[in-house]
Amino acid sequence: MQSVCVYCGSHSGSRPIYAERARRLGQQLAENGISVIYGGGNVGLMGVMADAVLEAGGEVIGVIPEQLVNWEVAHPRLTRLEVVPSMHLRKARMFELSDGFIALPGGFGTLDEMFEMLTWRQLGIGDKPCAFLDVEGFYEPLIVMMDRMVAENFVNAGQRHDLWHGEDIDTMLEWMHSYRPANADKWLEEKRRSVPR
Repeated sequence: MQSVCVYCGSHSGSRPIYAERARRLGQQLAENGISVIYGGGNVGLMGVMADAVLEAGGEVIGVIPEQLVNWEVAHPRLTRLEVVPSMHLRKARMFELSDGFIALPGGFGTLDEMFEMLTWRQLGIGDKPCAFLDVEGFYEPLIVMMDRMVAENFVNAGQRHDLWHGEDIDTMLEWMHSYRPANADKWLEEKRRSVPR
C-alpha cells in the first residue's frame, strides 16, 4: 500500500481530540512512507492532517473541484494540487490515485465520499480497503445503522464486514496492508438469483 485517501471534515469539530487524531494519523502515514490523497483544503481536519503529513516529510496530493478552491481554501503548500471540474471527477481521481480509503470524523461530504467507495467496491468496480478511524465513538451510531441494514436484509453481511472500524491507527494500517476483498462477483450473483422473475 503506497497511498491512501483520507476523507475528513472541513471543520475541526467541537473537541480538540478530533484534530489531535487527524494530526497523529498524518504523522503515522508519513512515517510509514504512505502518500496521502485528500480533498485539497487548508481548513478544518483536512488542513490539520495535511500539515502533519508535510511536517513529517510526507507527500500530500490534494484533489479539489474548481468551485471549492476558495470555499474550502485550497492548501498552498501541498506536494501537488489537482483542480478538477466537478465533485464527480474529484471522486474518480481520488480513486485512481489511492490504494485504500480512511474516514476520520466529518460531515455529509465525508460520508458521501466514503459510502461511494463502499458502493463501488460492493458492485465490483473497486477492491480497495475502506476504514472508519473512530474517535471516542463518533462512528458508533453509523456502525449500528449498518448492522440494522444487514438485519433488515438491505446489505449483505459479507459486504458489511468487509470494512474496518476502530480507534487504533497501527491496527488499522496492518489491516489495510493485509486486506483481501470480499468476492463481489459471488455476492452479485447471489443477489441476481434472489430477484423475483
